[in-house]
Amino acid sequence: MRFGLVTPVVTHHPDHGAEWEEHAGPPELARIARAADRLGYHHLTCSEHVAIPAAAAPVRGARYYDPLATFAFLAAQTARIRFATHVLVLPYHHPLAIAKRYGTLDRLSGGRLILGVGVGTLAEEFALLGVEFEGRGARYEDALRALRAAFGRREPAYAGTHYRFEAFLVDPCGVQAQVPIWLGGRSPRSLRRALVFGDGWDPFRLTLDELGALLTRARASREWRARLAPFELVLTPDRLLDPTRPDERARLGDLLERYRALGATIVNLRFRHRSLEHYLEQLEACATEIVPGFA
Repeated sequence: MRFGLVTPVVTHHPDHGAEWEEHAGPPELARIARAADRLGYHHLTCSEHVAIPAAAAPVRGARYYDPLATFAFLAAQTARIRFATHVLVLPYHHPLAIAKRYGTLDRLSGGRLILGVGVGTLAEEFALLGVEFEGRGARYEDALRALRAAFGRREPAYAGTHYRFEAFLVDPCGVQAQVPIWLGGRSPRSLRRALVFGDGWDPFRLTLDELGALLTRARASREWRARLAPFELVLTPDRLLDPTRPDERARLGDLLERYRALGATIVNLRFRHRSLEHYLEQLEACATEIVPGFA
């Protein structure tokens, strides 16, 4: 397994955001990114929301750094670590806009982009942006096809149910002709879509038991049997642990083994931390004591 990080500071969730993150910003993010890069972590994450309805903030949190700007800043601080949008709400965007904007980031970072995308569920945000909420599933699937056809191509062409383009130049474009595309979600449909349209599945807020049931059904499906290319299972543990505490190290090791047994190829790590220095200690401890040599 490889290990990515659900990046602190860039979101602040009421359930697990630490107090120190409230006033943290670019200097703290730069230190986290440089440490994770040095230690060999696979990726950092950043989520997308343009504006959260005030009524939804107690559940979803209010802070969401823009992924494009954030990753451009962090790419300049690092050399190896990758950058995973976790996730972009794809129906908010024309697929060529994503191919151009994130293709530029891919080029500037030396091919370190991972596109995590989702269908979106926040109807108020769709309305705010003037995007149709109903029918977004079909539009999302066509955008996935179009994005695959366009990313990394200077002269993209596509004709689908919702998007059509040809005789346009996209310059610069991404350096990865097959940029990894991970689909978010937490439903059987999101997993089926990931098997058909993507390179991986990156679900959220699912317990080990729920993941086990979903994956057991999926492995018996036509979509799973038809899959020929490698497929990433990017799983996020449903609890926070502190690898700097001796009594929790064994528990974290056992937990990671349970995710490995489910078939996880990448695990998104989240820690319970009280300061920036504590978080950096946890990165070091996890890399050198819990899963040494994972880089």
